Amino acid sequence: MDRFQALFRILSGKIKSAGGTGAPDPVPRSGGMGCDSEGSGFRPIPKKLSSVEREAGEALNFPRDPDAVLRRVKSRSGEEALAVCISGLTDEARLDEFVLQPILRSGLPLTPVAVMQGVIEVGEVRREADFNAALDAVRRGSAALFFQGADSCLILGLHGFERRQVGEAKNEQTVLGPKECFTECIKTDVALIRRHIASAELVVEQAPVSNISGTRAVLVYHFSAAKPEVVEKLREKLKEMPSAVYLTGGTAEQMLFGNTLSPMPRVLLTERPDRAASHILSGRIALLIDGSPEAVILPITLFSLMNSPEDVYMNRAVGSLLRVIRYLGALLSVLMPGYFLSLALYHQGILSTEVLSTVVASRRMVFEPIGAELLLLLIIFQLIREAGQRVPGSIGQAIGIIGGLIMGQAAVSAHLASSVVLIIVAASGLGNFCIPDYRTQLAASYIRLAFVISAWLGGLLGMTSALIVMLARLASIESFGMPYLAPLSPKRRAARPALFRGPITGGAIGRASGKSEDVM
Repeated sequence: MDRFQALFRILSGKIKSAGGTGAPDPVPRSGGMGCDSEGSGFRPIPKKLSSVEREAGEALNFPRDPDAVLRRVKSRSGEEALAVCISGLTDEARLDEFVLQPILRSGLPLTPVAVMQGVIEVGEVRREADFNAALDAVRRGSAALFFQGADSCLILGLHGFERRQVGEAKNEQTVLGPKECFTECIKTDVALIRRHIASAELVVEQAPVSNISGTRAVLVYHFSAAKPEVVEKLREKLKEMPSAVYLTGGTAEQMLFGNTLSPMPRVLLTERPDRAASHILSGRIALLIDGSPEAVILPITLFSLMNSPEDVYMNRAVGSLLRVIRYLGALLSVLMPGYFLSLALYHQGILSTEVLSTVVASRRMVFEPIGAELLLLLIIFQLIREAGQRVPGSIGQAIGIIGGLIMGQAAVSAHLASSVVLIIVAASGLGNFCIPDYRTQLAASYIRLAFVISAWLGGLLGMTSALIVMLARLASIESFGMPYLAPLSPKRRAARPALFRGPITGGAIGRASGKSEDVM
């Protein structure tokens, strides 16, 4: 085991060990946005300050770009330095107070070491010998300080752009547990995970992503829990990403798994740091992307998408009951409309006389086929849902409630729909909202329409055929080597059924294997 870990450390690069040797943590290096971009090639810093000023001005489109700032300062000893930054990204007040004014008052020689140790008053500062890397840091909000005759410059972490503060999770709200959520700043997101996992084996490494926009990304995983082959496979996939793609959580998933027609998500997007930390400790990997307020968790299973962060904050019995209700609601949402349509069209003998007479009476004045009626109401339900999400908060709630009631009652009064079918669609919609993951909700809506069309064409036989095709498709999906339906398919040994919540044992962390881990 020790030999294996040593080999993995060598292959993974400079990973921090318990002794504190040093994993490449790119986030602090560039002020929380990853280390400098790769692939541009090393370029030495010109020795003459005039050359630095000319080349930096060309790279930053100065003076045509009014936000580019190139300012020379002269110390009491008569030596000059050049400060380069971008207004709006750099805090110019701090730059003036803690960097430029001390240099103007200083009588020390202006060299990178002397200025860093005895002149400026900035906490986050490092030396940089690559001119391209220095300009890249400037474009990301840092300030660069160049000196006459020096072969290196100073990168000052004086970011001053506006950023959203850590707030309450909007899409994964819970009654119990932490309320904080990720932001669009990758430095803040990494810090939130570090607060939950204060371990020497927590690895934060630069993701090998190269794109035109220069978007930064980091991989976060636990050294002892994550599978080395999964980490290496993810690195290779990220290297193969097209450079022209603007990287977000959604586009990263499509680039990692290809543009398939399958509606089921293969990664978990979460805005909760506690949920991301729980998955990291269970052996999964979190991909954090600068500008994206969600963490991309992989590999995952279908049961990971159906778990709620609140399950582990309740006792075992209540948590298991909530999961059972959640799965029943999901099945109700997907299967109920197609099943009802099958019985109404092809298998009336299964229905009792009272139920059949109620259905016939409610459809007495409806002119359209019951299948078209069901599809129409399902589409209207999705329209109301989309409209409620796209308009401002209070108005969206009003559209969702009032619009649904008014349109439903108007459709029944105008004989466009029957009351029984309206109840079926409403019950299906409520079951859909039981699914905790938003993208899985949309996938369930997609599958529900497929079942309705299959039932319309072939009754229970058509619906059963569609169900077999769907299960076969789900069983064939993998998320970085993990079967999508694990531990049910392929069957794996588990301490409990995947449907229920297990006990909190406090045992050692383990590698992600799809064995019904109790993660959020």
